[in-house]
Amino acid sequence: QVQLVESGGGSVQAGGSLRLSCAASGSIFTIYTMAWYRQAPGKQRELGATITSGGFTNYTDSVKGRFTISRDNTKNTVSLQMNSLKPEDTAVYYCNADLRDMTGTRRSYWGQGTQVTVSS
Repeated sequence: QVQLVESGGGSVQAGGSLRLSCAASGSIFTIYTMAWYRQAPGKQRELGATITSGGFTNYTDSVKGRFTISRDNTKNTVSLQMNSLKPEDTAVYYCNADLRDMTGTRRSYWGQGTQVTVSS
């Protein structure tokens, strides 16, 4: 069984910073792409940033230049450093991992979500 556990959400004023972390644990053979998604109230979940096992990153336009995704393959963790936060960044942030477990099954896993609230 595999679990993704997020931490680091909270409330901050516009212009501030937060760092989210996500740790994957359990019966993991290898992790491919890891990502952060977010879902604002009344909106669909959207992709924020991705990082491959080799460290290649990709960002949605709305967070480019402000957010940085990173990972530690030795610890099966992924982080999201969020700077210059805006009220429109307010959302529940979800960690996602595309991985293969010890049975050989490859599938996508989700964390439980962590709330980020940015006030103006």
